[in-house]
Amino acid sequence: MSVIQLLPEHIANQIAAGEVIQRPASVVKELMENSIDAKATYVQLIIKDAGKTLIQVVDDGDGMTPEDAVKCFQRHATSKLKSADDLFKLQTKGFRGEALASIASIAHVSMRTKQATVETGTLIEVEGNTIRTNEQIVCSKGTSFEVKNLFYNVPARRNFLKSETIEFGHIRDEFERVALAHPEIKFSLHHNGQEIYNLQAGVLRMRVASIFGRNSNERLVPIEEQTNIVSIKGFLGKPDAARKTRGEQFFFVNNRYFKDSYFHHAITKAFDGMISDKHYPSYCIYLEVDPAKIDVNIHPTKTEIKFEEDRFIYSILLSSVRQALGKHNIFPTLDFETETSFDIPSSFRKTEPVEPQIVVDPSFNPFQSSRPSTSSGGNGFTKALKNEGFGQAIPSPGDWENFYQIEEQSSLDDTPTPSLGLHEERESGSYLLHDRYVFSPTKSGLLVIDVKRAKWRILYDELIGRFIHQALDSQQLLFPIEKEVSANELDLWKMHGKLLNQLGFHSTIEADVLSIHGVPAVLPENAIDACIDSLLSDLQDRDIDQGDVAHHLVKRLTQNASKDAVIRRPEEAQALIESLFQCEEHALAPNGKKIMHTLSLTEIQANF
Repeated sequence: MSVIQLLPEHIANQIAAGEVIQRPASVVKELMENSIDAKATYVQLIIKDAGKTLIQVVDDGDGMTPEDAVKCFQRHATSKLKSADDLFKLQTKGFRGEALASIASIAHVSMRTKQATVETGTLIEVEGNTIRTNEQIVCSKGTSFEVKNLFYNVPARRNFLKSETIEFGHIRDEFERVALAHPEIKFSLHHNGQEIYNLQAGVLRMRVASIFGRNSNERLVPIEEQTNIVSIKGFLGKPDAARKTRGEQFFFVNNRYFKDSYFHHAITKAFDGMISDKHYPSYCIYLEVDPAKIDVNIHPTKTEIKFEEDRFIYSILLSSVRQALGKHNIFPTLDFETETSFDIPSSFRKTEPVEPQIVVDPSFNPFQSSRPSTSSGGNGFTKALKNEGFGQAIPSPGDWENFYQIEEQSSLDDTPTPSLGLHEERESGSYLLHDRYVFSPTKSGLLVIDVKRAKWRILYDELIGRFIHQALDSQQLLFPIEKEVSANELDLWKMHGKLLNQLGFHSTIEADVLSIHGVPAVLPENAIDACIDSLLSDLQDRDIDQGDVAHHLVKRLTQNASKDAVIRRPEEAQALIESLFQCEEHALAPNGKKIMHTLSLTEIQANF
């Protein structure tokens, strides 16, 4: 009996679909690229339930004949390959049929297509690779694809799809990539009846600004370079437009989007010294390379491309980016011709200068202090020191001992963080304080507590319990904070508006500007801006499950609220430790890192 068997065609198609169609965004990519190769001037994308219910792509490109309309759903059907050599000089993205057979095997597909030279069009309805309907209809020029009930016959694949927010984020990414590659084409995107994008045909700069945000136009730096190896054009974001998250970073080769960490390194290297290591530059770079010198078929989704001359392209890209930044005076320069006078801020230029007044307190005594008194006098000083000058009273040996004790204590008070003397700590058993740590002696050694993580744990446990039942207290701002954010960030902020309001963030949105009017009361003023950036970054993180967004945002909020936590007095340390041990999980911070550690006597002795 033969062991090897040939799979039925419908099973083979489902396996092939698993390689090409990973999620609804994969369908969007294939259908939109087909519309581009059909010479469309307008492409409309309509999505329902993040593509699970409906994905519809409508274009006004060249339609298909009734014969081609049937052929395009067959396996290995293509219009761009005539021989094997064509694989190594691809100029198109794929015209009708590259993935249609795979899509039709896992969804209900309906296609309407019509050429401009004929009066009637063709309607094809496919279910499980079986053509159910093939008839002539009246329709407009172009092609319309409707993909319904994706993965209806592959329930395991459908169950592994992420939340609607995450899946629509991937769809939006594919839409933006195609739209950025073809600014000469009009695009629109609708999700659940709401218009997300309406991009008019125009020049490249207008398209980039439309995707990055209207206010990004003034932050774009053009880049252009022509060589025999590669032609480079596009735009860079100025250093002040750098973000803490990846997102506004696009590479295109021959109008095809791709990812490449090697070329990304060239961009970041060109920005050395202008942005911090925790920020990422924005860019939209278009490369033109001989198709025979690249291989686009090394990855199923064609997002990874192999370049024959990648080292040369890296060097050219690095130098051209640096040249573009230099041309537009992005690099910091020294101007030796400017006057040496102060550059007065514009807000003070119209005010009259006022002569500063020096106020002297004649009763001020530099030797008076709130420090504990000594045995020599009521205010802690000897008779010799209390006199107006030295030498009027003969100091005794005890006076000099008290004098040096005062000097030692004074030097301790001048440190950035007040702390107790070591001798006091040993005598009284109180806490020894540091910038970030609290040290407490125990029977087995020395207990070290991380103040910031301890405060984070206390705040998190307090707010997460209150957040479930009621909104957190909000502090209204006298002057609203305005942040220019991308369209994607605005949509995410709107989508989670109720959740953010529950956290204490009160905001309004106008155009591409997010205005924050109220912030959580627990958030320090100097942490507001960083907290908002962190929240926007987290909302874009598609690895966070939708059910965990609330807990994750509370975690991020409390982390920002506790990042500057400092303990200055033993009483504060005692209160912190008591609150910490009341938490159910007092050993670990919300991020899973240790809050405390005990240095055993053995460990301490090992260092001596």
